[in-house]
Amino acid sequence: MKTKKIAITGGPATGKSSIVEHLIGKGFDCMKEVSRALTLKAQKEGVDQLFLKDPLWFSEQLLELRVKQFNEAHQSLSNLVFFDRGLIDIVAYLDYINCECSNKFKLECKKNRYDKVFILNPWKAIYTQDNERYETFKQSTEIHKLLVKWYNYFDYKLIEVPRLSVEERVAFILENS
Repeated sequence: MKTKKIAITGGPATGKSSIVEHLIGKGFDCMKEVSRALTLKAQKEGVDQLFLKDPLWFSEQLLELRVKQFNEAHQSLSNLVFFDRGLIDIVAYLDYINCECSNKFKLECKKNRYDKVFILNPWKAIYTQDNERYETFKQSTEIHKLLVKWYNYFDYKLIEVPRLSVEERVAFILENS
């Protein structure tokens, strides 16, 4: 049985983590967002926003962690594994800050392909900022455009998730996975 790898992407504060938490509650295998853990660790060491301070180093660490998650998904006994963000998100974020990424990033994106990608559009009604999420709603919208650009570059057909309750969004994702 081949495990289908399903990425859930979108700009900051579009509901990705809430959807993933709901999927976990329903018993699905999910790979949580790892950038928050990197950011929190750096903040404990006195670096407020590691991505802004050293975007390439941060992105290399993130790439390593996301590739590790992708490889761990191969071991799943489940037929579906969901990812809170994908490898391509790293390339989009580097593009957002006009930082050129090495071919290593693009090669990993080509090598580690998701079976489906669901994208959440910016949604002002649910948007919030917090200690790790520094982007404004306008910036979230700009990041969304870059996510679309880069997922298209890597030949993905993005599936837009409608603006519904978390339960209804999860049902939509499950019906279309």
